[in-house]
Amino acid sequence: MNDSHADTAIEGQTTSSLRPEASLSEVQRSIRLREGSFFSRFLAFLGPGFLVAVGYMDPGNWATSIAGGSEFGYTLLTAVLLSSLMAILLQALCARLAIATGEDLAQACRNRYSKPVAVILWLLAEIAIVATDLAEVIGTAIGLQLLFGLPLVWGVVVTALDVFLILYLQSRGFRWIEAFVAAMILIIALCFVGELLLAQPSFAAIAVGLLPTPEIVTHERMLYLALGILGATVMPHNLYLHTGILQTRAYGQSTAQRREAIGFATLDSTIALGFAFLVNAAILILAAAAFYSAGTGSVEDLTDAHALLAPLLGASIAPILFAVALLASGLSSTVTATLAGQIVMQGFLALRISPVLRRLVTRGIAIVPAAAMIILYGEKGAAELLVMSQVVLSLQLPFAVVPLVMFSADSQRMGALRAPIWMLALATLIAVLIIGLNVKLVYDVAFGGALAP
Repeated sequence: MNDSHADTAIEGQTTSSLRPEASLSEVQRSIRLREGSFFSRFLAFLGPGFLVAVGYMDPGNWATSIAGGSEFGYTLLTAVLLSSLMAILLQALCARLAIATGEDLAQACRNRYSKPVAVILWLLAEIAIVATDLAEVIGTAIGLQLLFGLPLVWGVVVTALDVFLILYLQSRGFRWIEAFVAAMILIIALCFVGELLLAQPSFAAIAVGLLPTPEIVTHERMLYLALGILGATVMPHNLYLHTGILQTRAYGQSTAQRREAIGFATLDSTIALGFAFLVNAAILILAAAAFYSAGTGSVEDLTDAHALLAPLLGASIAPILFAVALLASGLSSTVTATLAGQIVMQGFLALRISPVLRRLVTRGIAIVPAAAMIILYGEKGAAELLVMSQVVLSLQLPFAVVPLVMFSADSQRMGALRAPIWMLALATLIAVLIIGLNVKLVYDVAFGGALAP
């Protein structure tokens, strides 16, 4: 497989006449595929899944998982597991939609819905990206404070400079972005392996925590945190991101070639998300083992979590590992949020602006409320904003999931590559579950549910 496939005819038309204008045009079909063994062909598709997997480990996820683990022990591990399984299925649908149609999810919405509906979906997608960016701004700033003593407000401002890192990586090629993100994920994983070795969690309690319990739905505070975990794991911007970055692969255009490409892309995302589940679960397990077992009560503030680790685990290296992993999390997730923002804006509006301008605008929107909360309420306000941002993501999720499922079921557009019935049925069940949980959350908040710890 190579770039010559771009000229392959499909049903009497050329690929160029069928393929919509790419959101990431500068890197579209830039990664050539290799002939040879199964492994060598798969290597060309290895990468996008890890950019998606960063959503498991962004700072907002830390806040919700640490709050859940410190307050309810291992109980919410089942929410982490369920969210991970949902993510694996939904990202598989993303791979199928992207490769079968040559469109990203934002383009598909623009092409299939009326302009007013598309604009509303675009605004909701932008809100989700701002919520994501907000978590990354605060998390990166906290990481800088913990490691270097930089005041939190200044750390928030400094995070705007990451635009230059992203521009540098993009100038070297898309594989450099994937390699950077994969390296950050490895650093996070190694840090948490060290933390868990120090914490020595109960494996029996972990096994019990993976089993579902009705209390997660009936307990208002637990449901709030479970939805925060869901929003931090199955992130709306990841659905747009995955369908966009898969267009960097120069996959063939025959049905057989695209079917193979879907298989490789699905394997890539499944491996990456499975690995990320282990890291994501490790965050909650660490909180349960270090904080819940010690009876500290709810810990939502990442700074408090950092300060408590050394005395509770009896090792001075524990808070250092925590801070390094947090900073790596913020740096890696900022790259994927930038790409998702570019895909959403260009896909919905067909509007092309400078990546620098796009990044500065989205960073500015995130920096202003983050800095305001820190100035008005201190670090405690930043912690609460982190958790709230993840619940906002969960509330936005149906507006990305429902179109994804509908488009994947469209036999006219998908043709022979339409998703199988079992996959569509499970995806529909996921969409209904997400909507139902969100309705209950809104009801609890509107009618005086006690969501505070």
